[in-house]
Amino acid sequence: MRLIELNQNKIVAPAYHFAISGQPTSCKVFGHGHINYTLLMNTDTGCQYILQRINKHVFQDPKALMENVGAISRFLQEKVSNPREALHFIPTHEGVYYYLDADAQYWRCYEFANGICLEAPETEADFYESAIAFGRFQELLSDFPADTLIETIPEFHNTINRYRLFQTALEKDVCNRAKDIQPEISFILARKEEAGTLQRMRESGELPLRVTHNDTKLNNVLLDKETRKALCVLDLDTVMPGLSLYDFGDSIRFGAATAEEDEKDLSKMSLNLRLFEIYTRGFLKACSSLTPLEVKMLPMGAKIITLELAVRFLTDYLEGDHYFKTEYPEHNLVRARAQLKLVADMEEKWLQMQNIVEQIAEN
Repeated sequence: MRLIELNQNKIVAPAYHFAISGQPTSCKVFGHGHINYTLLMNTDTGCQYILQRINKHVFQDPKALMENVGAISRFLQEKVSNPREALHFIPTHEGVYYYLDADAQYWRCYEFANGICLEAPETEADFYESAIAFGRFQELLSDFPADTLIETIPEFHNTINRYRLFQTALEKDVCNRAKDIQPEISFILARKEEAGTLQRMRESGELPLRVTHNDTKLNNVLLDKETRKALCVLDLDTVMPGLSLYDFGDSIRFGAATAEEDEKDLSKMSLNLRLFEIYTRGFLKACSSLTPLEVKMLPMGAKIITLELAVRFLTDYLEGDHYFKTEYPEHNLVRARAQLKLVADMEEKWLQMQNIVEQIAEN
């Protein structure tokens, strides 16, 4: 049976290759994701599953990807008391977590986790619960051997390497754009030494290698429909070895900013210290295993991850916008400027950020 792109309930062949409960009775397109092709599958035993075709253009080694995901999900299942606090991936009848079909497409299956996901927090409590979720994710995996995970995106948060790629793009200047962005270039280069702090601390072992999620947005947190409490973290595709500060930093960059990451009016972009405090409080409450140095470096994590993304946006702008999807010619430049404005605001509020972390850690 070949894959049928679904406009109505139909069963696709990969459904029969996973060790699900019962026989599939229907499959229908589910969700609004833009990367993987996702189906909601029902069985005659009343169970529901997500059946997903992995996008090979985005994830070029689906086998390695699912080795990571399978190992992490099994580990989490053994740690949690409530099964809803971890995704449950279903193996195939051969005992692996992916199925390769006749068209060389990779599929996976996991139990449908019923809850709600938000694109943006509706209350401060929602943002706090996202901190609880990602802090708990760190805590539960604190004794997982992170070095056994495969780097599905090599050098992803190696900011030293990101700077090297930026300077190469700057030297080549293939689109002749460098002359018009000198203030941005100067801002970035002035912070080159500081930007490499986390990578150097990772290499020296000062900061412990941990399992990192690398996409710590609120829409990757499943909330209980009734209580609005965090249940589990979703989307494990970008799970890799890294630093706790990567996940914390990206959460702050995205969730505690006062404007969208492509806001043109830079006067709207700043760091909301109230949201920074809320997230920090939840993250530290849920993750007690952070070392004192990790806790101390939390503000630096937020700053460096924000700066790193600005470097990536500007690198792509210099190279002709081939990586990030853009809607207009200056889109990557606008994104970079917004992130740099956020970095500048963090620098203005640096002592306040440090004091917030210290006070929460002491209590």
